[in-house]
Amino acid sequence: MFGFLDGHEPPAEPLRMNEIVLAYLGDCVYELYVRNLSVEEGPPRTRELSRLSASHSKAAYQAGALKRLLPELTEEETAVVRRARNKKITSKPKNADPMDYKNATAFEALVGYLYLTGNQERMEEMIREALEPGQEEENE
Repeated sequence: MFGFLDGHEPPAEPLRMNEIVLAYLGDCVYELYVRNLSVEEGPPRTRELSRLSASHSKAAYQAGALKRLLPELTEEETAVVRRARNKKITSKPKNADPMDYKNATAFEALVGYLYLTGNQERMEEMIREALEPGQEEENE
């Protein structure tokens, strides 16, 4: 589903990248994935598509997804999550519990890391598990 633009190569060592950069990229990839699924499965009205996408992008939702995924993570993936979760928050999250915000950032960093390592199958597996039907209620 995703790839690098022609002429662009992934960084040589994604594991050493700043965790906020990984989360930034992971947020973009995750949002694109969610929007693609929303268009495929959701109602055709723009407002409904936006609502569906937003519900899966909330910090509480992503924090719950990470909690479910933790037992399945490899040692390297766990290290990425730990680094991102332990990163000091420099600004107060607007509409999220600070712990949910940290865990959501860690989830996004994991997605970013998997994207940069070219492990598309694993990345999509993690995203699909995070988006399993019925998780909306559990994560809010």
